[in-house]
Amino acid sequence: MAYKFITFEGGEGSGKSTQARLLAERLRVLGHEIVLTREPGGSPLAEKIRVLILQQKPESSDAEFLLFAAARAEHIATTIEPALTRGAFVICDRYVHSTRVYQGTLGGIDVRLIQEVERATVAPFFPTLTVLLDVPAEIGVERVKKRGETNHYDWKDLGWHSDLRQAFLKEAAADPGRCSVIDADRGEAAIAADIWAKVVGAFNLGVS
Repeated sequence: MAYKFITFEGGEGSGKSTQARLLAERLRVLGHEIVLTREPGGSPLAEKIRVLILQQKPESSDAEFLLFAAARAEHIATTIEPALTRGAFVICDRYVHSTRVYQGTLGGIDVRLIQEVERATVAPFFPTLTVLLDVPAEIGVERVKKRGETNHYDWKDLGWHSDLRQAFLKEAAADPGRCSVIDADRGEAAIAADIWAKVVGAFNLGVS
């Protein structure tokens, strides 16, 4: 079954939350039920786990990965699965690709473990469309500084953020049927227009 499930991915400062909100607003105008959510978080318990992860990075990479996995499992059971099965659009700020990049490529967690946990906790609730907002690392970092709200990922050096960007692009290239890369180094309206075109095509909305 092709669920109406859209995820937003990208590095720090790429504009995921803003574009997810703009898309949700546009779909609501057309009369669709929208569930706008995020990871880590998206349910009462998962939001508590989010606070633990983002305020203090666990010393163990395995512990960090398993906390993310636990938050996602709860998020799916509480929020995502009920919404998708009743036919709502679910728009999520971060999902499986973030885990593969942050905990896998950059964090050193074995890709086989990540895949096994995905099979056990995520399937069949994979996104139909993943929007990767791509922005040069230095621009994303500068946006984060201006935003003023930081977590331990934001404190990484520019080289780490550059590696993060390349890891996301590699993820998108490996799954072109699901992932669409959008140039996020532009104005909000131009970015939103490109995203809208991808959504219309992916879900056969019959509008322009």
